[in-house]
Amino acid sequence: MYYYLLAIIIIALDQMTKRWVVVNMELRESIPVIEDIFYITSHRNPGAAWGILQDQMYFFYIVTIIVIGVIVYYMTKYAKENMWIGIGLGLVLGGAIGNFIDRLIYQEVVDFLNVYIGTYNYPIFNVADSALVVGVIILAILTIKDEFIKG
Repeated sequence: MYYYLLAIIIIALDQMTKRWVVVNMELRESIPVIEDIFYITSHRNPGAAWGILQDQMYFFYIVTIIVIGVIVYYMTKYAKENMWIGIGLGLVLGGAIGNFIDRLIYQEVVDFLNVYIGTYNYPIFNVADSALVVGVIILAILTIKDEFIKG
């Protein structure tokens, strides 16, 4: 049950931060937080990661609903056995729902976290994206660890 609470916290934080960006910033406006490294930049993404599959909303609706169903199934089945599985799945669930809400409301995803790594401008992302990535990394580590223990 705590893992659903984690998902709700991610969704709330994601939607509050995106709402702040939408209300308080012009599109493409950028606010430096750490000069040459980190900016809050108002951006919209009509696709998925790195802008792929732009304007394919029905595809995203269907895939996200399936993913949410699979995550809830796995949380019900495996999260009780392993806290880290629950945390990983809770983060992925919160991230998936956070971006799904954007697609329903705006027909695109609100992104705003803009990081420069040296001269490379990393694609702008949001709280939901961050939760998805961390959750997937946790699940990948658990899967690899499980394979080495069994193998």
